[in-house]
Amino acid sequence: MKKIHVATGRKYDILIGRGLLDNAGGLIRTVTKALRAVVVSDSNVAPLYAERVISSLKENGFETGLFVFPAGESSKRLSTVEKMYDRFFESDLTRTDIVVALGGGVTGDMAGFASATYLRGIDFVQIPTTLLAQVDSSVGGKTAVDLPSGKNLVGAFWQPSLVIIDPDTLLTLPEEFLRDGMGEVVKYGCIRSLPLFERLEGENAYDIIDEVIYDCVSIKRDVVEHDERDTGERAILNFGHTFGHALEKLHNYSGLTHGEAVAAGAAILTRIAERKGVTEKGTSDRLDALLKKYGLPTDSELALADILSATRGDKKSTGKGINFVFLDRIGSCFVKKIEISDMAAFFGN
Repeated sequence: MKKIHVATGRKYDILIGRGLLDNAGGLIRTVTKALRAVVVSDSNVAPLYAERVISSLKENGFETGLFVFPAGESSKRLSTVEKMYDRFFESDLTRTDIVVALGGGVTGDMAGFASATYLRGIDFVQIPTTLLAQVDSSVGGKTAVDLPSGKNLVGAFWQPSLVIIDPDTLLTLPEEFLRDGMGEVVKYGCIRSLPLFERLEGENAYDIIDEVIYDCVSIKRDVVEHDERDTGERAILNFGHTFGHALEKLHNYSGLTHGEAVAAGAAILTRIAERKGVTEKGTSDRLDALLKKYGLPTDSELALADILSATRGDKKSTGKGINFVFLDRIGSCFVKKIEISDMAAFFGN
């Protein structure tokens, strides 16, 4: 087992190791004196892993409850969180009890938001079961739900008490969800680690997935510690996301996964940036080749004008402009604010 310590306002550990799922209750018991725990999961993950986690919790003295919602981004709504609150109430959760998020990014985001707001804040633990959640969304304390007008527009910063990553859960993951996670993995190589990018090029990421998860989480830990509340450096984690969120919105959050949208958004942005002389020549071809290696899209059938229009409701908007993350070159990036009135001219539309 490997441990990564996160020194944010609320300090916590990220544990990475095969077989940790069956000892989840014991690991959680080390960070809480809670009497009760409610496991939050979706309709895909709960049948696979909920009973194992609940059994481990009971063995370690927790009274347990379970809340299961229909899998998918379409459930990431305030209406689902309201039902979650009802389950917490029925389970007699108090401020000293705990929520366990078991699943992918949607589960972690919603359970974290519910935990941040129920009784004005109760502890929660992340047990991510998808590659995307393991390398990205389970770490850093961002929690949110979607509104019809955009993705992740209602949320809170609420750090978990513990993150338990068991790579064995990836063995039951459909190929499309592995691809989804690789969109975020490639992002980390692009923004901060040329060695990681080169390993992804030269090796099969799935053969070294434990090391890949560790590297990505370490990068995110470093960024989050420097900027817990997303007022500066943490913006670099949004590489590919501004266009990516726009693509998800234009696809009505179906048919295009988050990781696929981020990949396409990163590729489109990097091609434009290279053409503008902002990014080192050859970067776009190299990024496209790596994304294609892992079955990820590098473009969209949608018009650039429509994508640009859809970015205007993005939460990264600041006043009259939007912050975009550009690559200098592979492994290095910077944030540039583009005024909304200048976007069409800058992006060549």
